[in-house]
Amino acid sequence: MIKRVFLIVMDSFGCGEAPDAYKFNDEGSNTLRACTTSKFFNAPNLTKLGIFNIDGVGCGKKIDQPIGSYCKMQEVSCGKDTTTGHWEMAGIVSTKPMPTFPNGFPKEIMDKIVKAWGRDYMVNKVYSGTDLLLDHGQEHVKTGKLMVYTSADSVFQIAAHEDVVPLDELYRYCKIARELLCGEYAVGRVIARPFVGTYPNYVRTPHRHDFSLLPPKPTMLNALQNAGKKVISVGKIADIFANYGIDEGHLITDNNNGMDVTLEIQKQDFTGLCFVNLVDFDAKYGHRNNIDGYANAVTEFDKKLGLFMENMRDDDVLIVTADHGCDPSTESTDHSREYVPM
Repeated sequence: MIKRVFLIVMDSFGCGEAPDAYKFNDEGSNTLRACTTSKFFNAPNLTKLGIFNIDGVGCGKKIDQPIGSYCKMQEVSCGKDTTTGHWEMAGIVSTKPMPTFPNGFPKEIMDKIVKAWGRDYMVNKVYSGTDLLLDHGQEHVKTGKLMVYTSADSVFQIAAHEDVVPLDELYRYCKIARELLCGEYAVGRVIARPFVGTYPNYVRTPHRHDFSLLPPKPTMLNALQNAGKKVISVGKIADIFANYGIDEGHLITDNNNGMDVTLEIQKQDFTGLCFVNLVDFDAKYGHRNNIDGYANAVTEFDKKLGLFMENMRDDDVLIVTADHGCDPSTESTDHSREYVPM
């Protein structure tokens, strides 16, 4: 009898281009393969579970007797972002892609948002978050204008220095934007991107917060709750589901902290699901085209995974998977349309 399920999402850890990758200009993408090219990659526990026994991963070495069940999964939803990937895991297929704004957000919606904010903004373009700080951080600190930007994903992001815009105030601005970004402007997430430091050494803080759309219908999480089971969130899972179907949420500072929190939850006696997202793979390394950093992050995760596996109970189930790809070896810094391992 299964009592506890631990579902760990290695955010963006794809394992090879999906059949429809050409529609997303992602032919040839393979995040797992990119990581294996680095001298910093060492994943004996993922190997034991069978990751290199998955058909078509195109890297690594198969083993004779993997201890896990394994496969690759192809996303059905129209998209390659965090929200659609996690929602699909929980039973929602997004038949239409969430809106993106490659030319920035239209004046009509920005005028409404600024009026509600009572504060001006700047930038409003597709931008790398780290480049944004270098290019516009000084002006933001001087003027107090909020830095609004987006990416290839369906996101509305607000960057602000914590000494200029206190966190509570930044989160309030995000909530206002979330309420107004509906209909044709209903992006998947509004994201608070706080940072600290002085130019040119601005640094993002762990106080990022995602304000997601409410899932359009009940999910696996609600079904578990309705069956009397507990749903525990680690990392940004609660944000992704707008707290819908979550009993208990745990914020984390990075991947290692996320696994430490998960190891502590593993000591608890509960019946239900512990749903974990480890975002560093994607945010710190995939989007930065940092192959060695990504590979090292997998290695560090694999060590914690070994500890987790040692402490598993007979009525536990462990699932390790991903929500999309983000191949750090391609020219693109965006997500990639890939199969994901399971």
